[in-house]
Amino acid sequence: MRSIFWDDGIKLIDQTKLPEKLEVITCKKVEELADAIKRLVVRGAPALEAAGAYGIALAAHEREFREVEELKSYLKRAAEFLASTRPTAVNLFVGIERVLRAALKGDSIEEIREFALREAEMLAEEDVVRNKKMGEYGAELLENGDVVLTYCNAGRLATVDWGTALGVVRSAVEQGKEIRVIACETRPLNQGSRLTCWELMQDGIEVTLITDSMVGIVMQQGMVDKVIVGADRIVKDAVFNKIGTYTVSIVAKEYGIPFYVAAPKATFDWGKRMKEIIIEERDKEELVYCGNRLLAPPDVKVYNPAFDPTPLENVSALITEYGVIYPPYEENVPKVLQL
Repeated sequence: MRSIFWDDGIKLIDQTKLPEKLEVITCKKVEELADAIKRLVVRGAPALEAAGAYGIALAAHEREFREVEELKSYLKRAAEFLASTRPTAVNLFVGIERVLRAALKGDSIEEIREFALREAEMLAEEDVVRNKKMGEYGAELLENGDVVLTYCNAGRLATVDWGTALGVVRSAVEQGKEIRVIACETRPLNQGSRLTCWELMQDGIEVTLITDSMVGIVMQQGMVDKVIVGADRIVKDAVFNKIGTYTVSIVAKEYGIPFYVAAPKATFDWGKRMKEIIIEERDKEELVYCGNRLLAPPDVKVYNPAFDPTPLENVSALITEYGVIYPPYEENVPKVLQL
């Protein structure tokens, strides 16, 4: 089942309800989609790219318009509004801009709607194809019997389908390799325990859950062969991914464990560097509360960045739909991705 698709509106798996309940919601208005993005109903860089793409199609269909220019003006405003929901994940902007460009080529309201939805559907299909290509390339890095540690969720829930980091695992298993996974819980929103474990257990892939603070001991004891994570943005000197990824990379480097990043070309923002990227900071309630239960004094000061930058020097290879890219990245990334 796809995590996001079009059916008289945008259908989304509500990832805030997993693993307790598998529920699909429908967004009929741009405001509803923006709220879903902010609340992490839909999350993961490739899934956000599809959400941004479908969001422009939704804006074109959500109400009646009298004139072409009125619709085009509304689409531009909707694009700015959707782009403001998550400032770090570059894929969201890619999806929005791609479908907006296609829609603005229309000469009538009907044509604009047709162009927008067709482009969004095309983007979603391409995501599935590129994830499977990425999986095939990445699977060559895994050996039969490997234990892979992953962080956050970079599976089918973070994409339209198949996944990036977990797509590599799925592809290796599909090739007949026996692969086991260690999933970090990924505080504070537990995407690893709630989503990654749920996905892998649905697929019958063996997974063991650990707390984030156990990364050191499992690597020290030789329980991990490879690390594979996804990415929300890759710049010339760093990979931006869920907060805590940087720490995992440091421990992996200490113990000589390969640290791989799986991400599509759309995640590369190669014209920028680490210091130029705005890191999203989220509400203090995510740390202070667990459901309705207080975990800390309600008036405590909180620092809650959603992402951290992992220097590319800590990354063994980048897995993309164009192949596996090894250092030196400044030379090889533009060459392989044709940037």
